[in-house]
Amino acid sequence: MIRVILADDQSLVRAGFKALLDAQPDIEVAGEAADGEEALRMVREMRPDVVLMDIRMPSLDGLAATRRLTEDADLKDVKVVMLTTFELDEYVFEAIRSGASGFLVKDTEPDELLRAVRAVVGGDALLSPGVTRRLIAEFAARSKEPATADALARLTEREREVMALVGIGLSNEEIARRLVVSPLTAKTHVSRTMVKLGARDRAQLVVLAYESGLVRPGWLG
Repeated sequence: MIRVILADDQSLVRAGFKALLDAQPDIEVAGEAADGEEALRMVREMRPDVVLMDIRMPSLDGLAATRRLTEDADLKDVKVVMLTTFELDEYVFEAIRSGASGFLVKDTEPDELLRAVRAVVGGDALLSPGVTRRLIAEFAARSKEPATADALARLTEREREVMALVGIGLSNEEIARRLVVSPLTAKTHVSRTMVKLGARDRAQLVVLAYESGLVRPGWLG
């Protein structure tokens, strides 16, 4: 059973998500929070699989709450999906850099929300429909230039190649076709790369690909 905590200051939003999620045989809402502080307390107490976290909340916003959550080694298995009203929210890229596994707009289709919850539990990165690779590239281009290039020295040439393909949004199956290897081999390369770089999930691997300069906005491999 996938356990979810809903963190949003709008009770109507929480009620709608709860009704949808609780109707699924493999998902249950373990708790609801109206701000970031309450969300963190619930996460530490209940250890859910996923937190659906609104970006803008009183007391402690979703971005700060996500940073605290992902910096806590005891909560490393908890996945965060950010909720936003606008796809072009200026904080989206920073949220992913902070450790969120992806984001959804609040008016996303019900099936997409359910797919998102299940996807992040499986270790996949998640973006709303309509949020293309160009959006990640745009936010990456706006971000500061961290000195992360040295981290790539830990990777083999093939792992750097795989990381670049993850950076432009390819799935394991697409990477396998591009490199003429099996999907399992592609998945293994992705997993090893994540371990070597300390990436929490594919979303952070995308961020590192841009920040290290391995991938640039507009690059298609």
